[in-house]
Amino acid sequence: MKAAPQMQARLLDLLDIDTRLDQLDHRIRTLPELTDIARMEGEAADLEAEVVRAQTTLSDLEREVARAEAAVQQVRDRTERNQKRLDSGAGSAKDLQGMQHELESLEQAQAEADEAERRRADHAARLDELRAARDEKTAAATAERQEVARGRDAVVADLSGELLALYDRVRAHTGSGAAELLQRRCGGCRLELNAVDLSRIRSAEEDEVLRCEECGRILVRTAESGL
Repeated sequence: MKAAPQMQARLLDLLDIDTRLDQLDHRIRTLPELTDIARMEGEAADLEAEVVRAQTTLSDLEREVARAEAAVQQVRDRTERNQKRLDSGAGSAKDLQGMQHELESLEQAQAEADEAERRRADHAARLDELRAARDEKTAAATAERQEVARGRDAVVADLSGELLALYDRVRAHTGSGAAELLQRRCGGCRLELNAVDLSRIRSAEEDEVLRCEECGRILVRTAESGL
């Protein structure tokens, strides 16, 4: 394949752009918030179940308290009356002991339910923060990616269809389509070229599109190639 040296040099610009695009894609895929969000979304179901269990226990105790009353009233009203009876010492010792146990159980269940709901609310708030941070970082990286991609379009316009197709095929196979020949080393696989390959490259025409014999990348010759 033939391509003007200036066109081949543009492959290094395209390589830089594609490397940057790959970095931005990797940044979006590996945001630290993503791991925390996945973990916390898994925890959310457990916290919800904990709240349901605590509320169920509380409801069961409230029903027990309500049934213990001769008159069906709101649990809070009954609790207040019981507390007054306890404070005044009215009722038998057995009654007082039973009501005291019911009140203590109810208060404990209420405290546990409140704590479970607090943990769920704190968890949800933190999850919202993480999602907001994820969205903000993703938007920033996406905007930068769009800007870089526009630069890629400008470089691609300078390449022949044949050269671009070769670059894309090599990139799909190796991860990068071209590499600079720098100080007798391939910038892609980092291996130093042997004497035979160097002799072949030295004798090649300037517009000859060369490939690294080791990794297959397009080798772009520059003033720093050491030929």
